[in-house]
Amino acid sequence: MSTPQQPSAERLQTDRPHSARVWNYLLGGKDNYAVDHRTGDLILEMFPDIADIARLQRAFLARSVRFLAAEAGIRQFLDIGAGLPTADNTHEVAQRTAPESRIVYVDNDPLVLAHARALLTSTPEGACAYIDADVKNVDMILEEAAKTLDFSRPVGLTMLGIMGQLPDEDDPWSLVDRLTAPLAPGSHLALSDGTDTSDTLNQAISAYNANSAGSYHLRSPDRIADFFHGLEIVEPGIVRTSAWRPDPGVEGTDILRGHAVCGVGRKP
Repeated sequence: MSTPQQPSAERLQTDRPHSARVWNYLLGGKDNYAVDHRTGDLILEMFPDIADIARLQRAFLARSVRFLAAEAGIRQFLDIGAGLPTADNTHEVAQRTAPESRIVYVDNDPLVLAHARALLTSTPEGACAYIDADVKNVDMILEEAAKTLDFSRPVGLTMLGIMGQLPDEDDPWSLVDRLTAPLAPGSHLALSDGTDTSDTLNQAISAYNANSAGSYHLRSPDRIADFFHGLEIVEPGIVRTSAWRPDPGVEGTDILRGHAVCGVGRKP
């Protein structure tokens, strides 16, 4: 099992906002710093719906993992870009349905690593592991994940809001291809990201990029759909995050929000 190392003050970079901490702030969490508050408030002022996008992304994680565990029969999960622990983490949702589920989390944010113990509280029947790695280090991720997951059996790969952190020149589409290539038939990819369809959101993200240690890159829905190349798209397709198999009662409240899209694809 890979376990996190004690993060250094240099890696924490408390003088600059980090995406996981800003996202945590937008979700109402406590694992963030004043610099993250300022950036979060700046984005909220420019684009108040950003907090709703954060909540909708988190809700999609729970719904997609529940689908994978309950309907697709997935018992192994690779969660890349795990983020800071909050309610309904991947292992909690999966093991609620199937206690024997095995989960590997991947992130390289030092504050996320500091809180990783909360993500390693598996059921006795299952297993949880954590890998300190950048999403671009595909070979390391696969090598370390294979210590916990059996790649001869289907895996649920979740990548929520992580591909937007890579610019086009890094060819994030090829990274997804490399991550899905060794997965067994019947494996699934659950992915979501923000779209470039709102001028106001585009301006807010530009302000974030100018003030953050990292950057985020909004894309068209078609470009996000390209991440599912070669996969069989699960109904209802590549849709607004709120529209993917919404829980009862949600349709009337947030179904029209379209600033992020998501989907689940099955490897044939």
